[in-house]
Amino acid sequence: MKIVNGLLILFFTSFFSPLIARSPNLVVILTDDQGWGDLSINGNKNLSTPNIDKLARDGASFDKFYVCPVCSPTRAEFLTGRYHARGGVYSTSAGGERLDLDEVTIGDTFKAAGYATGAFGKWHNGMQFPYHPNARGFDEFYGFCSGHWGNYFDPLLERNNQMVKGKGFCIDDFTNEAMQFIEASVKKEKPFFAYLPYNTPHSPMQVPDRWWKKFKDKELSMHHRDGATKEKRLHLLCALAMCENIDWNVGRLLKKLDQLGVAEDTIVAYFCDNGPNGVRWNGDMRGRKGSTDEGGVRSPLLIRWPDRIKKGLHVEELSAAIDLLPTFAALCGIKVIGSKPLDGFDISPRLLGKSMPELKNRLVFSGWKGRTSVRTDTHRLDNKGNLYDMLEDFGQRRNIAKQQPELAARLRKAVQKWHAEMEAELGKDERAFVIGHPDSVLTQVPARDGVASGSIQRSNKFPNCSFFHNWKNVDDAVTWQAEIGTSGKYAVEMWYACGKDAVGTEVELSFKDRSIRATLTQANPVQLQGAEHDRFPRVESYVKDFTPMKLGVLDLKKGTGDLKLRATRIPGKEAMEFRLLMFRRL
Repeated sequence: MKIVNGLLILFFTSFFSPLIARSPNLVVILTDDQGWGDLSINGNKNLSTPNIDKLARDGASFDKFYVCPVCSPTRAEFLTGRYHARGGVYSTSAGGERLDLDEVTIGDTFKAAGYATGAFGKWHNGMQFPYHPNARGFDEFYGFCSGHWGNYFDPLLERNNQMVKGKGFCIDDFTNEAMQFIEASVKKEKPFFAYLPYNTPHSPMQVPDRWWKKFKDKELSMHHRDGATKEKRLHLLCALAMCENIDWNVGRLLKKLDQLGVAEDTIVAYFCDNGPNGVRWNGDMRGRKGSTDEGGVRSPLLIRWPDRIKKGLHVEELSAAIDLLPTFAALCGIKVIGSKPLDGFDISPRLLGKSMPELKNRLVFSGWKGRTSVRTDTHRLDNKGNLYDMLEDFGQRRNIAKQQPELAARLRKAVQKWHAEMEAELGKDERAFVIGHPDSVLTQVPARDGVASGSIQRSNKFPNCSFFHNWKNVDDAVTWQAEIGTSGKYAVEMWYACGKDAVGTEVELSFKDRSIRATLTQANPVQLQGAEHDRFPRVESYVKDFTPMKLGVLDLKKGTGDLKLRATRIPGKEAMEFRLLMFRRL
């Protein structure tokens, strides 16, 4: 009888398994510094983005979708469904980009639901564990954690916290890695969530020849609202070429989903992290990256799910990056974990053809560096308190605050309340940089997070991918506010560059009463890299091929204090150029 029952169970399971609802897969593509106008589907005739455009034709497109003025806040809001200040994000570098540890991410939610989770590209919400993507719900991570990177061709990257060499142009490489992750998940018959936070068209302006050759001499038919004279031609042309490269990679990814037979039951979403990073056509909107005006925070949002979302659905209601976590969780039939209230709405009913009148009455706030703007379904109050009718005056040219004083006053009061609430939640940042978290054997401590004293200079005012140089005095040092997460012994590597006259330099690394010393025995006189690939002069730091050397083993006890790197003997003109410390817990 047991054998018969077992056969019956096997028969019914096999017969009805195709009828049992399976959680859909999820792919989210987030581009960096691409504006709303950088897609041909939005009317830009300067470029062609057929694969991204097809997402809109085959699924839903959102007319009033809003993100933050800059990178890390948008990523934080997507990850948590909450305004970025609530999660401790207030800067794009030097630790202010880190997402508080009591925040629960979309990666955590999907991993808890049994999904394979992977992120491929630019993380930008914390580097050291427990802020690292592998500690925030993503099983796999390939890319970099800083706000920008210094070279897009064969760059130094990381795979699950280990330093590796990238393969070719980074966007192509990230897409390849994501496709491998998707294919592996399909073979395991496991639903997947693949997050692709691309880092283009953010500067440096680098793109493979295939795309640059198309644009380098291109005559443009559409220009910025203030005219072509305001545009930086080479920067603009490279941005458009980078956008077409993104489109090519989106096409490759969609083709892979088709080949694997999972396209019908895979949700694919596409959006951008802020307005365009340059003066170029962006509709008639005012503002660009960094601005809280319409052009700085309006983003495309395209969502395709062939099984459930009607082709060509146009969503006119107000929506924002904070809506994506609850919406994707609802579409996939899983529970958002975590106890903190979300700022975002679950807009899945609208995607499935139902009305959501509550979206008509909502307010979406955009805040950055003390500048706050608020959007209603019909109006925008800018950071100076001016009011604009966005139905009649999309370019924000005519302040109507005097004509509609009651609405202006109500929105100003709402902004004051929101700003005060965010300031209170943000508080003062007293977080140290964690070394030796229990969940990670390796810890990166980059120059980016250090504070230099004396003559030591940073290679660029933007710290994300920078290094220290001009190290001429033994009294100078680089210091990090550090927290040792686990007591124990740590093998330490230092990534450096130096000329022949610097051989013999003695360096000391100390934490409280513990220290190690080492001598530079090998020169590494490498040249700056990156300019050879730039299509337009950069504002960020160039990079070098730094060499790792062993400093020794440091015995550390759990606690907080200053980690300090000094040069105790400098035989040449300069001690060294410094990029990174790597701690390995033994």
